[in-house]
Amino acid sequence: MVNYKDLGLVNTREMFAKAVDGGYAIPAFNFNNMEQLQAIIKACAETKSPVILQVSSGARKYANQTLLRYMAEGAVEYAKELGWEHPQICLHLDHGDTFELCKSCVDFGFSSVMIDGSSLPYEENIALTKKVVDYAHQYDVTVEAELGVLAGVEDDVVAEESHYTKPEEVIDFATRTGCDSLAISIGTSHGAYKFKPEQCTRDPKTGKLVPPPLAFDVLEEVEKRLPGFPIVLHGSSSVPQEYVDIINSHGGNLPDAVGIPEDQLRKAAKSAVCKINIDSDSRLAFTAAVRKVLAEKPGEFDPRKYCGPARDEMTKLYKHKIIEVLGSDGKAE
Repeated sequence: MVNYKDLGLVNTREMFAKAVDGGYAIPAFNFNNMEQLQAIIKACAETKSPVILQVSSGARKYANQTLLRYMAEGAVEYAKELGWEHPQICLHLDHGDTFELCKSCVDFGFSSVMIDGSSLPYEENIALTKKVVDYAHQYDVTVEAELGVLAGVEDDVVAEESHYTKPEEVIDFATRTGCDSLAISIGTSHGAYKFKPEQCTRDPKTGKLVPPPLAFDVLEEVEKRLPGFPIVLHGSSSVPQEYVDIINSHGGNLPDAVGIPEDQLRKAAKSAVCKINIDSDSRLAFTAAVRKVLAEKPGEFDPRKYCGPARDEMTKLYKHKIIEVLGSDGKAE
């Protein structure tokens, strides 16, 4: 059993309470490799932003759970080296789908876990979530649950259609499960193809797809029923078109990739939404930088020469999200 506090990590309880009161959102950045982790910590240390390091079940298999534990501990020490005296870093399981996976993460030093029973019948979702909560809370590990289904693809999470969260269910669900935060579905989606072309309109000047607006009426109803309760948005990458264009112009093939407009995420961050998940944008930044280097220098084979620029591009992206979208800069001095 590894206690997350021994690794220098924190859970989400205090950071969420401050975010709800302060009208900003905590960045939840997924990572799969060292460069992503370095970029996240550098961006957060320089902006003094609390952060949630997210690991999907696929990323955990890719990285190895033992290595992940030491990477998380190393991230805290790296943040201190960068001058962040009291780093507020949470290690979180993203989209855990079984009790056994969540338990394993708690036992290996995660400070927060998500149990995603959203594809199950309502009562089964409650039973599974409560089982995880009962175990995790013994070790002061916070638990995120999900109500409603997001469309799209993210690692092992696949759903053809989204189903908005039903506001009339949230009080009963939160009360009976004891979860610490709740991911809801209001129109965000996983992956770089968040909307089908027929769901969008096209900008007559650029020809680019314009996605439909988020269902803020659903969010407002949830807030009325659960005032002050931490709400989470998954699938909230904006899919920056500059990265899509770089990828496509250097041998890639991402037609009609479209994300969530940043002005809608800013609006959400000022509400009870206190955690916003961003994964695809980082992947796009990384891939765009790597493709550019390899296209311009086809003889290059030193990974540092293309992963280094990719790391720099991701750092720039993370700082932009923290300062310009989420408003979490300066909240973890």
